Amino acid sequence: MSKELIVVLLVAPLVGFLINGLFGKWLKGNEKLSGWIGALAVLVSLVCSIIAFTSLNGGAAPFDETLYEWITGESFAFNIGFRVDALTAVMLLVITGVGFLIHVYSIGYMHGDEGYTRYFAYLNLFVFAMLILVLGNNYLMMFVGWEGVGLCSYLLIGFWYDKQSATDAGKKAFIVNRIGDFGFLLGMFTLFAAFGTLDFATMFDDAEADNFQKVFGASTLVVATLLLFVGAIGKSAQIPLYVWLPDAMEGPTPVSALIHAATMVTAGVYMIARSAVLYDIAHTGEVVAWIGVLTAFFAATIALAQNDIKRILAYSTVSQLGYMFVGVGVGAYASGVFHLVTHAFFKGLMFLTAGSVMHAMANELDMRKMGGLKAKMPITHWTFLIGALAIAGFPFLSGFWSKDEILHSAWGSSPLIYGIGLVTAFLTAFYMFRLIFGTFYGESRVEPEVESHLHESPPVMWLPLAILAIPSAVIGLLLGWGGHESWFHHFTKSVFPEAHHDASGNVLLFMVISSVIGLAGIAFAWTRYSKRAPSDEPTNAMHKFVANKYYVDEVYNSLIVQPIKNASHYLLWRIVDNGVIDGIVNGVAAIIRVIGGTLRRFQTGLVQAYIVSMVLGIVLFLAYYLFFA
Repeated sequence: MSKELIVVLLVAPLVGFLINGLFGKWLKGNEKLSGWIGALAVLVSLVCSIIAFTSLNGGAAPFDETLYEWITGESFAFNIGFRVDALTAVMLLVITGVGFLIHVYSIGYMHGDEGYTRYFAYLNLFVFAMLILVLGNNYLMMFVGWEGVGLCSYLLIGFWYDKQSATDAGKKAFIVNRIGDFGFLLGMFTLFAAFGTLDFATMFDDAEADNFQKVFGASTLVVATLLLFVGAIGKSAQIPLYVWLPDAMEGPTPVSALIHAATMVTAGVYMIARSAVLYDIAHTGEVVAWIGVLTAFFAATIALAQNDIKRILAYSTVSQLGYMFVGVGVGAYASGVFHLVTHAFFKGLMFLTAGSVMHAMANELDMRKMGGLKAKMPITHWTFLIGALAIAGFPFLSGFWSKDEILHSAWGSSPLIYGIGLVTAFLTAFYMFRLIFGTFYGESRVEPEVESHLHESPPVMWLPLAILAIPSAVIGLLLGWGGHESWFHHFTKSVFPEAHHDASGNVLLFMVISSVIGLAGIAFAWTRYSKRAPSDEPTNAMHKFVANKYYVDEVYNSLIVQPIKNASHYLLWRIVDNGVIDGIVNGVAAIIRVIGGTLRRFQTGLVQAYIVSMVLGIVLFLAYYLFFA
């Protein structure tokens, strides 16, 4: 593995961004060229990622090299450097593989949009920022990529900036993520104060040797890892900072697939997996696991009562991210990352199939106005069904393997976490098949004028769906056969510390329990919705409470947003801005005006007056010299 390979892998999407960003005006006449430039840029990164992965799988040593010193001081130096080990290689394949298919899909989906070239420029920049995040060999490089994906998410969520809801969603995502990022920064400052470096290799070695400055006494690593986790909560949409992610649906659907499947929201899970040594020593994983399982359950309950197909998938993403945090929190780091991989494929697939439905339904999202689409859109139906079965934990599909590993590990750490995770698995299967039955089965509820134009998506859209459906079905079996002794665990073994959770017990029994729970959820959804539309649901107070997302947004608005806004209005604007700042500026202007007005009286324009002034000045000077000097 060479440095040149890594540079090409990283720079290719940046080149695509620059071409579409700088020359987009001239590419508008041939929009497909712009799309294929963006897709080709990510394809180059994908090929390089495969080469890097193959090299590591062949037994090559991890790549860890500094390109040059970025910031130097008297007692510190921050470097531009890259690290490619098993964890990085897995993330690279997910980002570039799913990202490439999303780019191809977007060529058809965004056809005719006025911002076509701008869209692909943003998409390439997003991939570039995510690659920086996972390739960096120190926390500062990770943070640069971390902030980069935050910026790109703002640009892409608010892509249709003429819609008020889209711009509001973009600002919400940006602000909420800044809260988490503040915690990440404080965590980095704590680690630098303790270790004097932010390089992963040096820091992890020193942490294991207990060779660092105890800036907070014995709690130094506890404080640092919890602060880093605040950043992960924001980026990966966990309680209480999850509220930005459902609103991110205002962006184009392929953007939702990219953000929710392969890139931004997985950054927090990756960061904790990368910092596994620190979390293992600090013993803060239990906090991570509890936040994860509570988020998984909470988001799943909200998804039960939603009718917008993209919002159901959004809350599903929040819930599945919770499972990943359970995995890394209980010390099953490989299992958590394994679920990250499987989720990237089946969730990316489902978001793109949702986009296919929207494409055919004139951008309709309410499944109460759908039904019976199976006959009109067979490819979309079957690919969506595969994704839904995978996330529901249907036996031997991808989600079954990764979710079962996490639940098995959770049992060895905390039976209560296992129990909540199991209930959430049931809810997941139920709401996903509520979505399936409401959208593709039963009688058609489609508006007549829309139904007359119903059709399957063009090949440039359904081909990525067909490709994604394959790993959604089989990648769990290929990577996860053997459970905690699988190929995936052995491949990533060198990256993570030895697991401390108890993963013993009857593995087959855990698999059977997971299967029964998932199948029960599917069966329950079938009994309720196979012959009844979601619009026929009872609208009691509890249903309304859940459908309105427990009014969390309203509570945040009343207790946090409005008080800060009002305080800013009166304190910062009226007192600080108008009173202090404007007062100083206006006061200086008033003083100058008074002085100028006084001096102006002496500027009469009469020569005699100036001669008198000069004589008077000479007299005063001589008097001072003779009597006082």
